[in-house]
Amino acid sequence: MPQITPQPGIMEIDLYVGGKSSIAGRDDVLKLSSNENPLGPSPVALDALVAAASGAHRYPSTDHAELRAAIGEVHGLDPERIICGVGSDEVLQFVCQAYAGPGDEIIHTEHGFSMYPILAHMAGATPIKVPERNRVVDVDLVLAAITDRTRVIFITNPGNPTGTILPDGALERLVAAVPEHVIVVLDGAYTEFADGHDGGVTLADTRPNVLMTRTFSKIYGLGGLRIGWGYGAKELIDVLNRIRQPFNLSVVQLAAGEAAVRDQDWVHECARLNADQRARLTGALRQLGIACDDSFGNFVLARFASEAEALAADAALQDDGIIVRRVGGYGFPEGLRITIGDEAMTGRVIAALNRWREGA
Repeated sequence: MPQITPQPGIMEIDLYVGGKSSIAGRDDVLKLSSNENPLGPSPVALDALVAAASGAHRYPSTDHAELRAAIGEVHGLDPERIICGVGSDEVLQFVCQAYAGPGDEIIHTEHGFSMYPILAHMAGATPIKVPERNRVVDVDLVLAAITDRTRVIFITNPGNPTGTILPDGALERLVAAVPEHVIVVLDGAYTEFADGHDGGVTLADTRPNVLMTRTFSKIYGLGGLRIGWGYGAKELIDVLNRIRQPFNLSVVQLAAGEAAVRDQDWVHECARLNADQRARLTGALRQLGIACDDSFGNFVLARFASEAEALAADAALQDDGIIVRRVGGYGFPEGLRITIGDEAMTGRVIAALNRWREGA
């Protein structure tokens, strides 16, 4: 009897595992494992969400025109070159689905977002992992990995879980050297936390094979709603829209996203808090002898002397009701990724690590 067989690549997928969110027996858990905004969404966005809920019986717009217009207005972009998705993850999926398949290759870097190989396998393509150098994307190694089968290159910038950033000049050199038929995706989920970095806007504006993506899940505090967007050449966006589900975003998502992006005062306040507490946590870790790079995201990658030490620190933090992210799957068995919280949250983390170090 014939067996039911999935498409090529499906059985190669390792299921994505999200950050831990609970500790048995604790009701004072501080979750710092998923890079969530400690201030939550803008109050204006919450008001819009509640108001939109009364229209939940109505189908949403299929073109996301009002949300795209708001994004375009705030960022100075052409709304006709913007596509919206269920988180930026869905936009990344559109790229793989539209431009890669069996026999093709999709390049990602060693410590990039763990969804990249999953998305490649979903399309039946082969993911190609390229090493980084000192936890930073290496342009020359990426270029050396390109073959005649390469269709897409994913660059996480700022990186996750590293927090490091590839300067604009290096990005320009990469894009200039990539063949024109290869799409370069600049995944900028943490762009708003990187002061002075444009997230690839200039490159997406001028290069027909560059797509820039952003999310509402991080600085906008709307991870639970799943809203993201991409920006690129009109021809590229037209292709992606052909495989986008017409009602992929709900009336609630669209209303909350539009209100959130227009409340830039809230965004600036969240970025200010993050920068202050990120510097505070980075300094405290280094004083404790725990290595960490300067981060351009809303988290810090703490690198311990060994995997055993990282596990011991993680256990001590959990004993204090604090959940951070183990990142062995990202190539850092000796690392813990710690989301930046508010002043009290950061103080709690520092105090717990001090107690652990004193008792170690």
